[in-house]
Amino acid sequence: MRLRELRKKRGISQLKLAMDLNMNQNSVSRYESGAREADYKTLIALADYFNVSIDYLLERTEDPKRN
Repeated sequence: MRLRELRKKRGISQLKLAMDLNMNQNSVSRYESGAREADYKTLIALADYFNVSIDYLLERTEDPKRN
């Protein structure tokens, strides 16, 4: 998942992202490392937060545009 790349590009910490999305920083860390997979609700929240498509977030496309 491109989560780490998107987060770093925006210049925010895992803790800031977690707080903004009302989740645990440990969950963000596990999503980034691949130790845990995000559910649908979380994927939607992450895609909305970074203004990208879920397909881009999941590395299924190189086009970050949302449909």
